Amino acid sequence: MSPDTQPTTTTNTGWWFLSSMIALAALVVAVIAVIAAFTDDTSSASTGTTAPTKFEITLGDMFIAPASIQVPAGKEITFHVTNTGAMAHDLKIGGTVGTQLLPPGTDETVKVGPFSAAAQAWCTVAGHKAAGMVLTIDVAGATAASDGHGTATTAPVADGSAVIDPQAKPGSDWQPRDPVLPAADTSATVHEIAFDATEKQMEVAPGVTQMMWTFNDQVPGPTLRGKVGDTFRITLTNKGTLGHSIDFHASRVAWDDEMRTIQPGESLVYEFTADYAGVFMYHCGTAPTLHHIGNGMYGAIVVDPPDLAPVDQEFFMVQSELYLGPQGQPGDLTKMTKEQWDAVVFNGYHSQYKHAPIKVETGKRYRVWVLDAGPNENSAFHIVGTIFDTVFKEGSYLLRPNDTHGGSQVLDLQAAQGGFVEFSFAEDGLYPFVTHKFANPGKGALGFFAVGNADLTKLGLH
Repeated sequence: MSPDTQPTTTTNTGWWFLSSMIALAALVVAVIAVIAAFTDDTSSASTGTTAPTKFEITLGDMFIAPASIQVPAGKEITFHVTNTGAMAHDLKIGGTVGTQLLPPGTDETVKVGPFSAAAQAWCTVAGHKAAGMVLTIDVAGATAASDGHGTATTAPVADGSAVIDPQAKPGSDWQPRDPVLPAADTSATVHEIAFDATEKQMEVAPGVTQMMWTFNDQVPGPTLRGKVGDTFRITLTNKGTLGHSIDFHASRVAWDDEMRTIQPGESLVYEFTADYAGVFMYHCGTAPTLHHIGNGMYGAIVVDPPDLAPVDQEFFMVQSELYLGPQGQPGDLTKMTKEQWDAVVFNGYHSQYKHAPIKVETGKRYRVWVLDAGPNENSAFHIVGTIFDTVFKEGSYLLRPNDTHGGSQVLDLQAAQGGFVEFSFAEDGLYPFVTHKFANPGKGALGFFAVGNADLTKLGLH
């Protein structure tokens, strides 16, 4: 053999030996992996994937940590669940099996499973799932998501929301919300009011009921009134089943004191001095605040400007939206988040002042206080057939009668803004009032002033 070929023979022999050793090592590793897969009691026998069977789960206010876990197929799983939030929460697989309702600062250990397919667990307190309190449970080797315990979801859930019939009429026993704003008590400087937070099934449109969350069994809540410098002392008692709170936009108090969430059976005193004039919103601020406002926990407090002119009569209108859940159930938080309202209403009921027009007279002067409670949509309050000669918005007069003869057609408000308008009617007849965002009158933001000898048969009324 020539010198030129000797190194090649030696090199080939070395590579063959090295390749053999690598292959043998890979075989050993594979054998060890197979043995481990059959001997590790926390692994999945079908996939060889190691997954734990015990988990520490933390519940907070509108979150679950971790948000997802992976479990082995066919094994019982232990959850140690701790509620670190300020509200009561639970954790249930598919909304049915899991912990009890845990007060803040408490914990519970539960065993669940075994799982054969991916699943979800969530907090079953109304609105908390939609606000993000969902735990995704993946099973080693499984790919399908599931809302239940071991059963994969293959089709979307049908929308079971209640439906409003705009042609329907209220029953004979229905009573509209009185829109008259009581006259101010100018002698009182301290106003003591009791508020109960409740959950009550209420009719929100003809034949449509929802489980509304309320202050004093009303939607909107009671309308309060005072003047600059007055003290308001509200005792809030939670008579519901959920945590609730209250936030007065007319106050200047610490959020973590009077505005704190109280649990069922608890009370707090919320006291403040009204330093500024206007019509201010109040609402429940418990998370998810959107759900509590969207489900009815809002109202208005009127603080009169010092130079408020006399009128013949005053009214209040609180505009808000309805996001319908199933008949008799709370409103749909997912719709609220996506701003998909089913109705826009005045004083809590679909087209109620069409069913019960507000009776007034020609030649008299009227004031309407308007609050846009939202929680999402804006308002363009307009009365068809008259002109506003006075407009007050967010603490300031935008228009008052003077030699310029200026007039206004709309009071424009964003969510949580308020003000008032003053006007009179020139002749008898029907005068619609709407939000001039014209997608919404047909969704319930429509009422009528019946002036003088108005013909109510034109509205189908007798």
